[in-house]
Amino acid sequence: MLKPNTNYNNLKDSYLFFNISQKIKAYLQENPDQYLYRMGIGDVSLPLCDAVIKALHEGVDDQSIKERFHGYMPEVGAEFLRNAVKEHYAANKVELEADEVFISSGASDELGDILDLFDKSSSALVIEPAYPAYVDANTMAGREIIHLASGKDNGFLPEPNDDIKADILYICSPNNPTGAVFSKTQLKKWVDFANKNGSVILFDAAYEAFIEDEELPHSIFEIEGARTCAIEICSLSKTAGFTGTRLGYTVIPKQLVVAGMNLNSMWVRNRTTKTNGVSYIIQKGGAAVFTPEGQKQIHENIAIYKNNAKILSEALDKLGIWYTGGKNAPYIWLECPNGMSSWEFFDYLLKNIQVVGTPGEGFGECGKGYFRFSTFGSPEDTKIAAERLVSLLSK
Repeated sequence: MLKPNTNYNNLKDSYLFFNISQKIKAYLQENPDQYLYRMGIGDVSLPLCDAVIKALHEGVDDQSIKERFHGYMPEVGAEFLRNAVKEHYAANKVELEADEVFISSGASDELGDILDLFDKSSSALVIEPAYPAYVDANTMAGREIIHLASGKDNGFLPEPNDDIKADILYICSPNNPTGAVFSKTQLKKWVDFANKNGSVILFDAAYEAFIEDEELPHSIFEIEGARTCAIEICSLSKTAGFTGTRLGYTVIPKQLVVAGMNLNSMWVRNRTTKTNGVSYIIQKGGAAVFTPEGQKQIHENIAIYKNNAKILSEALDKLGIWYTGGKNAPYIWLECPNGMSSWEFFDYLLKNIQVVGTPGEGFGECGKGYFRFSTFGSPEDTKIAAERLVSLLSK
């Protein structure tokens, strides 16, 4: 008899964004003339840069000419884009081989798919508060999940300890939702822990382009020993505005071996079985990101988001509110003032100053009493939202 995957019964209903949308809908029905300053959404607001748009058009034109037409692409990614990513890492003093780079349709897809490499008996450690998909993807697979709490006392950057027994270790830096960034010293402790215990780190580097402090690592592979214990999953969504076009890449070193099985080779087999690759046109656009012109243009956009973060951070500094992020990350994670809960603070901001953020408890138990601001909004809205925040909370 056919049976469904009953692990889906173990998923907790996620009411976070549904509740947010319902509260906003109700508020606007009562106040139809009000304009909302949306600092909650994690989507970008600036368009793709000119270098990418030009390359996308060239890709479309190629598809109209027999000699330049492309049908199925290599499942692991086009050679031109794999080499472009390799050279990008080399510029940051990380040496890769092109066939250690796998082109994907985005980090979100890859974070779920990559679990195919591990037996269901393997346990997964999730540092909370966390991107909800880490927990949900492993719940769907019926995998044991170990929750490692973090908080204000450690800046939401916990260290490993001998009590932890886990096979798969999720690390996101810069972190979503907290904006906290691990130092090289802190990451080295996790790398050493993984190598000692035979664990594999899934390093989510979706926001690495926002790091500006030179001493902070952009890649797990800047850390000695990472090539034998880590997989890095990256995205062009926030780096280059590809949220609507979907493109990312994953790095699996050839030295990464588990119980005699090479994970790089396994992933080649997985991708050639389960995908037909990312479209030529999108990969053509992605390659433009890594050109000198593309890098200049995407960092001009990132600078706008960073300035948004600066404006919001300065407002919180004026108010004396504790937060992480804001620098080296596109998110600001703040402690709700006056002992308010996450949802109380959400309602307070919406009703009084029409500012929308994200209640922290939507990211797990450790998010209770905290709140996330995204810095991907327009500069004009961000400036007004910051001014309103200071005016309201200074009373």
